[in-house]
Amino acid sequence: MYSLFFKLVFTRMDPEQAHYLAFRWIRRAARVPGLRTFVAAWLAPRHRSLRTEALGLRMHGPFGLAAGFDKNAVAIDGMAMLGFDHVEIGTVTARPQPGNPKKRLFRLVPDRALINRMGFNNEGSAAVAARLAARTPVFRTVVGVNIGKTKVVPEEEAVADYVASTERLARHADYLVVNVSSPNTPGLRNLQATESLRPLLSAVREAADRVVTDRRVPLLVKIAPDLADEDVDAVADLALELGLDGIIATNTTIAREGLGLTSAPSLVKEAGGLSGAPVKERSLEVLRRLYARAGDRLVLVGVGGIENAEDAWQRILAGATLIQGYSAFVYEGPCYARAIHKGLAARLADSPYATLAEAVGAETRKAAQ
Repeated sequence: MYSLFFKLVFTRMDPEQAHYLAFRWIRRAARVPGLRTFVAAWLAPRHRSLRTEALGLRMHGPFGLAAGFDKNAVAIDGMAMLGFDHVEIGTVTARPQPGNPKKRLFRLVPDRALINRMGFNNEGSAAVAARLAARTPVFRTVVGVNIGKTKVVPEEEAVADYVASTERLARHADYLVVNVSSPNTPGLRNLQATESLRPLLSAVREAADRVVTDRRVPLLVKIAPDLADEDVDAVADLALELGLDGIIATNTTIAREGLGLTSAPSLVKEAGGLSGAPVKERSLEVLRRLYARAGDRLVLVGVGGIENAEDAWQRILAGATLIQGYSAFVYEGPCYARAIHKGLAARLADSPYATLAEAVGAETRKAAQ
């Protein structure tokens, strides 16, 4: 039914306009007590076998919403209502910013992909922190906070910019993510180089520990699929050296060649980060490489091209403790998380593994033997 609605309604709308329309519906439904209970009962049934412990946190399952959908922390309960086990909000910058000029979001429907050059449009860390502080949760869910660099801040002042966001947001985050991998903020990806990443991550870790004294806020870094293999290894080594809690693999790609894209060339050539099915293979490769390098010493979060339960299962076998989706949600609709959970539970039951944790990295370990 959703596929028909998507074809007849959403494909006739500007993608960003369609996003905000769907977003409003989700938020409104979550505000109505009886309705949200009914929706959650249908779309967010719990599977005991999928219960997950990661980053020192307990979750109903491993499947969460990737950053980018809820930039300003306004629909956390709505996304939990739809079945996401954790919700990563952001990317949030220290200063509010409107993002890049429109049009900046494009659907590649034949490829089940998106191209975006949103440019971290958000209300800024002070406004988002105030909203999180005032929030009274309706559904229990883990909330991650993804932070990035303000566009107008020069690269040499990036550390202070991230620290400002950390000081405002860390106390409200179940976990914190440093985003240095979006292609839509000039110079941001330069921060993935270890000589730049080391002082940045060290400063964010110190700031989080300084402002939150009653617990340790888990810290992760999100990397791009476009990193060379040796750079992926270097980031894994740095994360271990600094005592980071995990790595999110991966963000969107700037690549277009070799992905088998069949959409109109005019769309394919649009600038921005490509997400969805075409990044599936490379994201999985990066995940396997990270797990082979770090093993269980880091929590790995698999994201990029996860369309169905089989994709999610393959990420777990490759080494992901947690998995996230976004682009496929646009194409699959409100039953997306439900289908992932149902399929994962079935695959686990049919597998030789007693628990989901036992399955994490099993295929990567086997390949290394």
